Formats: sequence, C-alpha cells, structure tokens
Amino acid sequence: MRVTMLSKALVVGAYQRKCEYIAECDDVELTVLAPPSWRTSKTATMLERAHVKGYALDAVPIRFNGNFHLHYYPTLRQALVRTHPQVVHIDEEPYNTATYLALRTARAVGAKTVFFSWQNLLRRYPPPFRWMERYVLAHADAAIAGNNEAAGVLRAKGYRRAIHLIPQFGIDENVFHPDRSSGRLASRLAGRLAGRLANDLFFTIGYVGRLVKEKGVDLAIHALSGLPKMVRLAIIGTGDELSNLRALATSLGVVGRVQFTPGVPSTQMPSVYAQLDALVLPSRTQVNWKEQFGRVLIEAMACGVPVIGSTCGEIPNVIGDAGLTFHENDIEALRAQVIKLIEQPALREELSGRGRARVLAHYTMGRIAAETVDVYRSLM
Repeated sequence: MRVTMLSKALVVGAYQRKCEYIAECDDVELTVLAPPSWRTSKTATMLERAHVKGYALDAVPIRFNGNFHLHYYPTLRQALVRTHPQVVHIDEEPYNTATYLALRTARAVGAKTVFFSWQNLLRRYPPPFRWMERYVLAHADAAIAGNNEAAGVLRAKGYRRAIHLIPQFGIDENVFHPDRSSGRLASRLAGRLAGRLANDLFFTIGYVGRLVKEKGVDLAIHALSGLPKMVRLAIIGTGDELSNLRALATSLGVVGRVQFTPGVPSTQMPSVYAQLDALVLPSRTQVNWKEQFGRVLIEAMACGVPVIGSTCGEIPNVIGDAGLTFHENDIEALRAQVIKLIEQPALREELSGRGRARVLAHYTMGRIAAETVDVYRSLM
C-alpha cells in the first residue's frame, strides 16, 4: 500500500517518529512531503531530519509560507505522479487551501484521501474557504479528528463518511518517563504533609505553554495567592501576557514564589517535568478558541507527574481518570485540587501511575501510528 502524507507539522523532527512507526508496517510504503520550512509570526522552523528511517521524507516548495489558510504546494501534482500513491493523507484542516488543492490533485491521480481536523468550534468561514471546506467534506474518503468535539463539528457540517478519533501526534514513552532520581515525586513529600513542612522544602506546581489569555495562567497565580507559602509556581513559556502575569504576581504578593522561564527545547522537557510535583493546565474557553488537546498533559503524565486541568475543551477527555479537573475559571476549585494533592501523598502516587498507564495505552507515537495505518487499510 503506497501512502503519501502531506504535512507542514512534520518539519519538526520529534514528530517524525510517528512516520518511522508507520513505515515499520510491512504493507505500507510511505512517502512524506513537507515544506523546507514553516514560518510563524516571529520565527521559521526549518525542516529537520531527526527520524527518517524506513520512509522517504521529501521537501516540496510551498507558497504563502506561514499563512495557515492560504498556503499550498505548487508542485504537488508532480510529486504524486512520481510516488503514485494509493492513499494521500492530507494533514490539514478541511477549510484550508492546501487541503482543497491536495484533495483535488489526489483524486486526479486515483488515490483515496484522508484529512485531519482539530477544529472543535462550529465556525462558518467566508468564501472561498467555505466553498473549499464544502468540497473537501463532500469528496474525502475518510477523516481523522484529533478530539471528540472536532468529530462532532464535522458531522454538524454534513460529513457522512468515516471519522476516526486519533490525536495528530503522541509522545515517545522512552523519552518521556518518570525520573525518580530527581527527588520531586511523591516519595519526597510522603509523611511530611499531614503537619508542618520544613521551611526548605517546597511543593512545585508547573505550567508549560504559551502565555496567552486563553491558557488561563493568571488563574494559577490567583490560586497560588491562597495556598501555603511552601507552594511554588513554575511558569515555562513565552507570550504576550508575560508582563501582565509578572504584574499580577507582584500585586498579589507572590512574585517571590513564581519562577518565569522562557520556552525550553522539546528535548529538555523531560528534565523540566522531573522538577514538578504537579502540572496545571487552566485553559479557558474564548469566543474563537477552546482547548483542542493539551499535549503538555500527556507529556507530564508520561513522566509520572500528576496533572490538574480545567474543563475547557478536550482536557477532561485527555485526562480521563488519571488526573484531577476543575471547572474553568474557578480559582477556588483549582486551589482545592492543589491542596488535595499536597495533603494526600497516596493520591499523588496513584495518579502518577495512572497517568503513565493512560499514556502507554492511548497516546504513544507507536499507538497513534498503528491506529493511523488502520485508517489507511480501511480505505483499501
């Protein structure tokens, strides 16, 4: 089975591990087409070649690089004629120009098609994106939805063929794993939390991600202001809200208990999680956004770190019974969940194990690759 995958996300080397797992399947001959780079508002991520065993990773020219809705690949037809795929996996939202043009091209060379969607809000797009989305939903042979609500959105928009619920990427469980040598896990605090804590010992909760309003980092700082002084908050990331968050911590008198750290390379994240006693993701729904997955949750869970997440979007479904949740925007409820972890070492230990087990069962790169290959097989 010849499969060609078109994906700008695969410029990131760590994500390419999924492709290696797909290529390990005896019945799959995989070619990945990715742009030479993908630009954001501030930087450009160059195509990495970190995991390229067993398949072909080809760079193809891109137009309107960095424009989510308008970008496309002008030489795609030549690439598909060369690879002669039976399945074309378009790793893009159905309303994007790249998806529309790729689907038309794939159909022209006789290939089955599958697209991917994270979009968990029922949004109506202006022409021509509405027309392109309508065409994709009418002609794609299968869809992969990254979360439950995205599948519901596709159905609400009239998509009637198969929808497979699979996150875009998982994690490498051999990289993200518990590090008990760090001394930050439950045993470090066991037996000490029923009464007074030593002054030189802390309980560290962490946030990892963009510093933007929708991520609700201010809620974590507000919650910290009512927690015991031994609780510290580590905020790892950058964004437009950084100065506001610093000012908030100062006004609440907790600036000495908050550590701000710029973004950390993905290869160093396991050591970051090893320094945390819990991870919090306090996202809040906006008019045009709600949490689509929350990758940091599965990274922390894989590392044995208990997680606390809001009820925003997909977060409760990702956590399942392997962590704690609180209603979004409810500072008191967030604070109560942190206190529960502080006061119950056995619960922390239990959630540490549950989190790791849930990731191994559902969110590894190998698992997601296997489920993706099953989609390809269903099209044959």
